[in-house]
Amino acid sequence: MAVIRPFKALRPAPEKAHLVSSVPYDVVNRDEAKALAAGNELSFLRITRSEIDLSDDVNPYSTEVYQKAKENFESLKQNAPLITDEESHLYLYRLIMDGRSQVGICAAFSVDDYDNNIILKHEKTRKEKEDDRTNHIITTGAQTGVVFLTYKGVDAVNQVVDKTTSVEKPLYDFTSNDGIKHTVWILPDRYQEVIINEIAKVKNLYIADGHHRAASAARARAEKKNVNPAHTGKEDYNFFIAVLFPAEQLKILPYNRIVKDLNGKNIEEFLNEVGEKFTIEKSDKKTPAAKRNFEMYLGGQWYSLKPKGAIAASLSLSKSPGDALDASILQDFLLNPVLNIDDPRTNKRIDFVGGIRGTEELERLVDSAKAAVAFSLYPVSLDELMKISDAGEIMPPKSTWFEPKLRDGLLVHLI
Repeated sequence: MAVIRPFKALRPAPEKAHLVSSVPYDVVNRDEAKALAAGNELSFLRITRSEIDLSDDVNPYSTEVYQKAKENFESLKQNAPLITDEESHLYLYRLIMDGRSQVGICAAFSVDDYDNNIILKHEKTRKEKEDDRTNHIITTGAQTGVVFLTYKGVDAVNQVVDKTTSVEKPLYDFTSNDGIKHTVWILPDRYQEVIINEIAKVKNLYIADGHHRAASAARARAEKKNVNPAHTGKEDYNFFIAVLFPAEQLKILPYNRIVKDLNGKNIEEFLNEVGEKFTIEKSDKKTPAAKRNFEMYLGGQWYSLKPKGAIAASLSLSKSPGDALDASILQDFLLNPVLNIDDPRTNKRIDFVGGIRGTEELERLVDSAKAAVAFSLYPVSLDELMKISDAGEIMPPKSTWFEPKLRDGLLVHLI
């Protein structure tokens, strides 16, 4: 039984929404965040990536950064301005990219459901990143990053969403500078009970994107609970903000890999070792045509890789859905044994490139010698994500890239 509840969103005045809203904090680096916020004092990146307003030598995880976030947050409340709804609402958030539409329910979701695996995960989180967002939440008193959830769609919910989006006037409706159209509605009160009751019948919800945001909300709840002797379980900190989308509306892009060196090998030696477990052919293709196919960029040339029969045979005997993922195959049979990438979560020699950046970014990184080799992967399916989550398994890090992204700053949950 999944629990959701309406909340009083802190949000920008409608005429300032396009200026306030920003890309999620974790899809840009420091320099990119600074460039995006340049000339816009209302950019929400000044709260989620407040280090951009400090000296470049300041550690992004320092106390000074979180205090700056709080200072900027208070300033934005006055200058945007940001307003808090007088009544609690559910909200609808629609994204349109390349003509494809997806509409989700924005609500406060139960931390207990997260802790008790009603809301299922498919990624491990990193303590450093958890610490960062937990400190950010505690210092600002707000969940500024929205978790992206999915579930198997429900007809009764879809009908309410369709009625609202076709009849009601939106709260926000603008196109961001990346061409994505963002529209937000307040769900009419007469529909709240229907949505809450229908979601309560759903066995499981799934985190699509935002594992660190959800984990940090749970840690922030623990800290707030520990210092509140009157804790009841109904406080706002017992819930986290998320948008819940029907799985059938979503699209997953690949999450590609680059490795900074060839582990002491020259190109010929590297190709010989890869060829022991994969067939290798020079190719003009840059993206795989099917699962268990990989494209590799090395020395200015693309190569198609396919696992040899022995690998396929071993996978057919495995009872683990996670082992059959393309990211797992690449890790287990190439990245680890050939390039000595033992743990991709912590190894500094590997990096990940979201599919939205295209294969041109892979070529650029290798051609500029910032990487030695790049791998283009076939995207994971929603069915695979759900099966792995249902089995209690964990995907390799950076296995899924969902696009389009929710914007930060449009709806904020105060705790």
